[in-house]
This record gives sequence, structure tokens and C-alpha cells, in this order.
Amino acid sequence: MAENGPVTWPLPPAMPWPQFRRRLRHPAPPPGWLEAAADLDEVRRRPLLLRWIAQHPRIGAHLRARLLPTLPWRTLASIAQDASAHPQARQHATERLNALWPGLTMGERRSLAMAAPRPLWPLIWRNRDRRVLEAFLLHPRLGVENLVALVQPPLTAPQAEALQASRWLEVVPVAHQVLVALDRGLENPDGGLVLGMASPWIKALPEEERLLAATRVANPALRRMVRAWAAPGVEEGDLWDRLD
Repeated sequence: MAENGPVTWPLPPAMPWPQFRRRLRHPAPPPGWLEAAADLDEVRRRPLLLRWIAQHPRIGAHLRARLLPTLPWRTLASIAQDASAHPQARQHATERLNALWPGLTMGERRSLAMAAPRPLWPLIWRNRDRRVLEAFLLHPRLGVENLVALVQPPLTAPQAEALQASRWLEVVPVAHQVLVALDRGLENPDGGLVLGMASPWIKALPEEERLLAATRVANPALRRMVRAWAAPGVEEGDLWDRLD
């Protein structure tokens, strides 16, 4: 038992496990009770229980620092996303996830991409695997402003492909930003980007927005392409004739 205060609540097996799990989330447990709970063999083998201790506002920093490195990435992601967790626990969980990222399998990366805390988003967005990027674009907390801030030039081919297959294709601010990022990416002939990748994003823009988009790109071929789409009555079959 911890020596920093009397334990006035029993611990399993004296306390039934369902009641114990509820008590782990109590905002004001007796002094020393959480520390004693963390030392139970059964609790040490169950990350879901250790989570509630590691993120509790009433535990000391030393115990938090001891528990967090023992938790699997899924549990760390839950702590990092939980607004009720102690800020230090959320920060340490995020730092731990950042350190674990290079060693995760591709499947684990895809799963984490859909539940990652915001500080990890730039790291995930730089990933070269399209499947990871497609999973990230499904993140429930990813908003338009967040995505526009991430889509910075030069765009990579996996990013362009993932974006084109995503729910963001019809969103005007995203379309504008993707065209700007494509514009810079086309400067690199080895980057894997081709002019045709711009077509779905130009089509997603209202006609009046296409003229604005044309003023934001520098690549001559892309500029001509955007302007051609902006002309009233242009059909896709006529587009390439206008670009020649």
C-alpha cells in the first residue's frame, strides 16, 4: 500500500470489480487509493484499467511517468484524445505516440490515423502510404480549416491520390488549396504528380471560383487548364483541345 495517506476504500477482491472500475473514475478518491490500485497485479495486466489511473488528475507526476510508457498505443491514443484527462497525461501520451510511430505496422498506422490527437496530424500527413492517408482523412475531428492548413505545397502523389478519393473532393476551400499545392508539386518532374490530377478539383469549383483559382497558380499548363474550365459551356472532352 502507498504510505502517503490512509486507504479508506477497499481494493479487489474486497471491492467488486464493476464497482472498482467506476471508482477509478471518481474525481476525488481517498489519498493513496489510486497508487495502491496501480500496484495490483490484475490491474497491471489490464491497460484499460491503468488508463484511468494514468490520466487521473489526482495522481502524482512520478506515478504517471511510470505508467504511461507501459501502455499500448491504442490506450495512449484514448488518453491523448480525452478532454477529461490531466493535461500532463495527454501531453505525455502524445509524445509517446510520436516516438512509437516509426515502429508501428502499416495496419496499426491506419488505425491510429483515424484516432490520433491533433499534434500528431502533421506527422501522419507526411506518411507516404496512401492507405494511411485515406484513413487519416476519415478522422472524425478533422475539419476544413485543419485540412487546409495541412495541405501545403508541394503536394506528394500519395497525398493527391488520397485526397481525390476522400469526402473532401467537393469542398471548395480544400479544392482551392489542393490546386495551389499541386501547382508547386508539378515543378518536380520526379514527384509523381501529373496535370490530370487537377481536373476533379477544378470541376468541384463553381465557375466563378475557377477564375479565382487561375490567379493563384503559376504553372502555365495548369493555369490554362483552370481558365479553360472556367469558360461557360466547356465540356471535359473539349478541355484538352483548348490546352493544346
